[in-house]
Amino acid sequence: MIVSHEWLKQFVPHTRTAQDVGEALSRHCVTLDGIEALGTQLASFVVAQVVEAGRHPNSDHLWVTKVDDGSGTLLEVVCGAPNVVAGTKYPFARTGTVMPNGLKIEKRKIRGETSNGMLCSSRELGLGDEHDGILALDTEAAPGTPLLEVIPMADARLDLDVLPNRPDLLSHLGVAREVAAITGRPLSVVPVDLTGALSTLPAITGGQAARGTHASVTIDDAHSCPRYVAVIVRGVKVGPSPDWLRARLDGIGARSISNVVDATNYVLHGFGQPVHAFDLAKLSGGAIVVRPTRDGESIVTLDGQQRALAGGTTCICDGAAPVALAGVMGGRDSEVTEGTTDVLLEVAVFDAKFVRRVRKAVGLNTDAGYRYERGIDAGNTQDVARLAAALIVQVAGGEVVEILDVGSAPAPRSPVALRPARLARLLGMTVDRAEIVRRLESLGCGVADAGDALAVTAPTWRHDLVLEVDLIEEVARLIGFDALPDELRPFRPGTAPDHPLHLASRRVRDVLVGLGLAETRPMPFTATGNEHTPRVRNPLADDEPYLRASVLDTLARRAEYNLSRMQGNLRLFEVGNTFTSRASRLPLEEMRVGALLMGARRPAHFTDPNPPAFDIWDAKELADRMASAAFPGRAVRFVAGDAPVMWQVHVEGLGRVGQVEAVSLDRPVWASDAWGVELTLGVLSSDDIAAPGQAAHAPAVRESGATRAVRYTPLPVTPAAEIDLALLVPDGTSAAAVETVLREAGGELLEQVTLFDEFRGQGIPAGVRSLAWRLTWRHPERTLRDKEIDGRRVRLLDILDKELGIRPRAS
Repeated sequence: MIVSHEWLKQFVPHTRTAQDVGEALSRHCVTLDGIEALGTQLASFVVAQVVEAGRHPNSDHLWVTKVDDGSGTLLEVVCGAPNVVAGTKYPFARTGTVMPNGLKIEKRKIRGETSNGMLCSSRELGLGDEHDGILALDTEAAPGTPLLEVIPMADARLDLDVLPNRPDLLSHLGVAREVAAITGRPLSVVPVDLTGALSTLPAITGGQAARGTHASVTIDDAHSCPRYVAVIVRGVKVGPSPDWLRARLDGIGARSISNVVDATNYVLHGFGQPVHAFDLAKLSGGAIVVRPTRDGESIVTLDGQQRALAGGTTCICDGAAPVALAGVMGGRDSEVTEGTTDVLLEVAVFDAKFVRRVRKAVGLNTDAGYRYERGIDAGNTQDVARLAAALIVQVAGGEVVEILDVGSAPAPRSPVALRPARLARLLGMTVDRAEIVRRLESLGCGVADAGDALAVTAPTWRHDLVLEVDLIEEVARLIGFDALPDELRPFRPGTAPDHPLHLASRRVRDVLVGLGLAETRPMPFTATGNEHTPRVRNPLADDEPYLRASVLDTLARRAEYNLSRMQGNLRLFEVGNTFTSRASRLPLEEMRVGALLMGARRPAHFTDPNPPAFDIWDAKELADRMASAAFPGRAVRFVAGDAPVMWQVHVEGLGRVGQVEAVSLDRPVWASDAWGVELTLGVLSSDDIAAPGQAAHAPAVRESGATRAVRYTPLPVTPAAEIDLALLVPDGTSAAAVETVLREAGGELLEQVTLFDEFRGQGIPAGVRSLAWRLTWRHPERTLRDKEIDGRRVRLLDILDKELGIRPRAS
């Protein structure tokens, strides 16, 4: 969406720069893709005064002039314009200036006379299409004054990346609403450009048709066109647009056509409402009929293309034939031309899906269709029609003589409850109730008190505000996402609880960290193993080919690493998995927590320079704390064992406390004994994991505290074959029963069965409903042929008919 900064000021006056406005919009509303400053191509042009002007001695249509460009030296310039007059000031391009079209002005001889620059026309400056003469400047500015100081072109184009859920931003008024809400500046829904009064003529209304003195409107397809407003303006004079209107369109890169057409484009880009102008005299019977086309009808659109229309395509027709593609483009036979004196303005509401079908059928992309497909504001159709008519009267003269309004306005929107407490929970901060009301009202929402909540009614132009969370997001973005707290809060984004093993490991981790132990996270591989230790076929490192059977094995390796660096005071722990071999089955995987204590019990101090070393009783106390944290509320028993295991720990799982011989027996003489604690938190069952080459099924949880095993399934390398089945299912037959038959009869290659549609209505007999499934087959080694899929489909339908009496739905 291209937005003119100067046009925005017509709705929300402000003194901010285009850069400030763009950055504010990007922070709070819509992404700013870029800003293009207008007029920079004219920065090198100056004001020059023609001092002398005489005929070229060697040409009957050229002039030789003396030009004062402010440099102190009069320049000889050859000019071909018929309106060059001595004493008049004109735009001047000095030698070396690059024109907007890329031409570089050079000193050159023209029929024997030297020309040192160029006096410019509007067309050469890119300011219009006038090129019959050079542009005379009515200014007191001295020669040499930069042209941009005489012809203000300080506008800038903002390129906004408007997403499909915000069609209200496809207009200057929509963007101005956001600027007003962000900055707190007052908003005017009537632009300053519009100086004429809006017509107060009462509208002739009707549910399906309305007839006036000058025209009539009939809607035969209310689904495609819920509302149609026609305004008759008589006595217009079609011609060039005034400078301010041309400047508005130039600000967004649009081409000026005529005052009437430019006025409709002004409403389109200014208010987001497509408007079309018909020449009333070219409409048969002065009639507008919104109806489906008949076979053989066609239309020549404004682009000059003859387009055949399929029968049943709803179009805008007059009393005889189609005159416009509804919501897409008008017809050439009814377009406004220089001879037009009476205009019928169309301001209508068309269904978004209907417009999309028409646009795709004829292959046209237009600004009007783009807006209709995303949704327009259907709540102010007549107001926009009156405004468009007033604008045409302002720029082209004439008088509003009749307003026809057929159809109905949209139903009022239901309010949405917004709980300030819910807002505070989602945003992580409390927002004052009055602040919430102020922010929402600045967007055009209606807000009423509803006890602990606020009843918020979204405006007609905000189709995206449907849920409570939508309103909370609006408050958040207006406050500014940078102003929201970024710390993590104790709220879960979902409803699924954490797994018991995760909770147990987190509790133990918190206790151990609180006691001053450092966590290690090594890989679960070791250098040594036995018949109970699984060996990896393709180990990451050749010197560690075994999966560990104990967490203390890897903690011992960490202790040896520290001892080799003269570090003997160690407090280490790890939460990780261990593995035990099982005959003809995959290894048993368990989650365990292990801790290793070694060296001084507390840091040395001048009052206690030689603190005692950790002993077995310290390890036992640590085991008791770990077990209590992992299994809160459960009794912890210690059963004496044989060295090096001094105690076995009995709680939910089995544990042990004892000396870590791998460290103690090979420690340096200056180091103390190493004591270890290891507890089993739970078992990760692997009984249900398929062996290589076998079909994999979902694993089941067998043991208390166990978790589901994660199995690896390679990504498929063959394409899937999908078919959709629409079935007529009796109301007494459940979808689950049908799906069971589909899965059982689908064969071993059936990969997925998905129910994606239910339909009741026209064409469906009473007592049944149409249910549609998508079935996906895939062969692991090759692509399935169409013949194979068709055979499976026929077989499925035959089984469904025999077992459940279900037949396919006819197309």
